[in-house]
This record gives sequence, C-alpha cells and structure tokens, in this order.
Amino acid sequence: MKRLEVIDGMRGYFLVFMLLNHLVFAGGLWLVEINHRNLAFVEDAQGFVFLSGLLTGMVYSRRMLREGYGAGQARIYSRVAQLYRYSMGVVLTILALKLFLPGAPALWTNWIGETRLDDPFRLAAVATFLFQPTFMDILPQYVVYMLAAPVAIWFCVNGRWATVAITSLLLWTAAQLGLHRIVTMPLNEWLASVGPDKEGVRASFNLLGWQIVFFTGVIAGSLTAVNKVDWKQVFDPRKTRLVTVALAVCLFFLPLRLMTAHGLMPGIVLEKFGLMEVRSDFGPVYLMNFAAVGYLFAWTLIAGPRHENETIRRVAAVLTSIFSFRYLQLLGRHSLQIYAWHVLIVYLVFYIDGRTAEFSQVTKTVIAVGCLALLSLPALWRERERLLGEPPATSNGAKVVA
Repeated sequence: MKRLEVIDGMRGYFLVFMLLNHLVFAGGLWLVEINHRNLAFVEDAQGFVFLSGLLTGMVYSRRMLREGYGAGQARIYSRVAQLYRYSMGVVLTILALKLFLPGAPALWTNWIGETRLDDPFRLAAVATFLFQPTFMDILPQYVVYMLAAPVAIWFCVNGRWATVAITSLLLWTAAQLGLHRIVTMPLNEWLASVGPDKEGVRASFNLLGWQIVFFTGVIAGSLTAVNKVDWKQVFDPRKTRLVTVALAVCLFFLPLRLMTAHGLMPGIVLEKFGLMEVRSDFGPVYLMNFAAVGYLFAWTLIAGPRHENETIRRVAAVLTSIFSFRYLQLLGRHSLQIYAWHVLIVYLVFYIDGRTAEFSQVTKTVIAVGCLALLSLPALWRERERLLGEPPATSNGAKVVA
C-alpha cells in the first residue's frame, strides 16, 4: 500500500473517533469509552493535527522545490483561504439554524454563548478566532498554523529543520510558563467587558502549546519529501533501544491515566500532577506520552513487517489492515472538509437529544452509526466523478489534500 493511503486511513480513523467523542447525549454514550484516550494521555485530536502537519510538509515542500518559495506559499495560502471559508460557513450555518429551530438558543448556549447574526462585535470576534464555538477547535488552529507553514517548510527543505524544531520547542515552553497571558489576559478582559454574555477569549487549544504537534509533523513530512531521511533506517527492526524507552514511558503513564480517568488519584498528588497535565496547553505529560506512543506506533508500522518476531509482524499487519479500510481512507482524503461537516452533525444530534426524551443506549448506538454514515457525504460529493466512473484527475498531485 502507498504511504499516503496509510496516512489517509489514519486520519479517517481519528475523524471517526472524534465524531463519536463529540456526540453528546443525555446519560452518555457507551461507544465513547472505546478509545485509546482511556489508556494514555493521547487523543485523536493530537494524531489528527500531527498527520495534518506531516502531509502539509510532504505535499507543499515538493512544490517549493520545483517552483520556488513563492509558488509553494501561494498554494498554502489558497488552502488557508479555503479552510477559513469552511470555518466561517460552519458558524454561519449554526447561527442560521439557531434562528429557525425551536429551543436551539437555549440548548446551544453553552456551546456558542449569545452569538447572533445581528451582533457584529461577536461576529468579528468569531471571524478573528478570538471566540471559537465548541468543537470548532481544530479548523481555526489549523488556519493559523498554515499561515506560518511556508517559512517552516522552506527552512526544512534548505537543511535548517533544527531551527524550526528549536523555535517550536521554545514556543511550547512559553505556553507552559504562561507567557501568552501577557497578551491574552488583557484581551480577554476587554472582550468580556463589551461582549453580550461576558465571555472573553474562548478557545479550547493554546496555539503556542499545540503547535509543537503540527510542526513536528511538518518537519517530518518535509524531510521525507526531499529524501533527507530514510524512515526504514530510522525505524530499524534490529534497533530496539528507543522502542524499549517508549514502551516504558507508556507503561509509566498507563496507571496514571486510569487513575485520573476514574478519580482515583490522591488529591495531594493530583494537585501537583494536574499542573503538568493541562490538555489545553499540551502540557509535559501529554507531550511525553504522545512522543512515546507516536514512536511505538511508527516503529510498529514501519519496522514491524520486517521484524523476526511473528507476533510483532502480525500486530503490524493488523494495524495496516485497519488503515486500509476504504471508508477510512475516503474520509482521510477530505479530512478538513469532513471535520467541518462533523461539527454540524454534532450540533444537530445534540439538539435532537435535547428536544426528546432520553434515548436508550441501543437507540444512541443506532444514531451514532447513522452519523458515521453521514460523515462521508462531503467526501462522496467531492469524489462523485470518480465514483460514477469519470476519469480521475491526474494533475500535479492535487488529489492529496493536507
């Protein structure tokens, strides 16, 4: 299987579980508990952001090499404009639905506050990503990162990837030290003082913290595209020292994750531990656990099929087969369009659940499966010509979307 197809399958996998995790029902949904986040401080959003950065580096670095920095930057900014339209389109659609669906304003208050189509000040805050409705998260974040991506990619293809890595690490450190608050706190107070609902800056992710996930992917993707790294040598089945370290880190965090998930961690420990485990800042716990899981995952997929141990080869084959599902690859090829669409699905399901009596777990499961089927609609529409038998487009790799 081609490398990009595996990556598409992985992105589709993360999209499926993000949808399931974001479906909110009275009484909860049992499917939410079937997720790797319950075993590690690693979530679908992290994998999705990393893979988006990886493909960004792989796709646009080639264009820069062929046509120069300007051409690559133009393509990236064209993508940014497209994603910005998706972000605003989702918000405007939700606000339009709020006008016509009975009871929607009350049900969605916790997710969109008092945002209205006739409030230009709040709409300006939404348009500048200072106020992000619940579950928008990744789209605004991705737009901001893509604005900085051309410079990062250009540095990488010209052998200065260490500069990008150091800059990213320092920005992450600044987020952990709270240095961003020098800007965000006064801005938050000002927005809260003039907003309709006293809400200030609203965002789920600290851009300075989470950028380390995206730009690590950009570095890896750029170096891959210009053939400056051979991943089969990096992930050599005979070299297992780092594998042992990564496995030890995962085993160290496993009981801690189980304890925090079920409220079993002693308060005296949690008081200190919680400072290192801030999800919104992508704190040290998340960074260490994600790096360990990511290394194990990559090693299994790349080195696993060549390992002398039959069990490891079988595990690698199972993972590859999962990411070979055509449905997952279909979603992954149009991942950011799918993400925007999933936000609308989540809002509508929450509305229906709030306007009816509590569903049984069987009914919730049926609804969730139906939502997974609906999730593919944008991808099916975008590939309608190919699916209907029309000759597929073959120009300049445009089929690959970062």
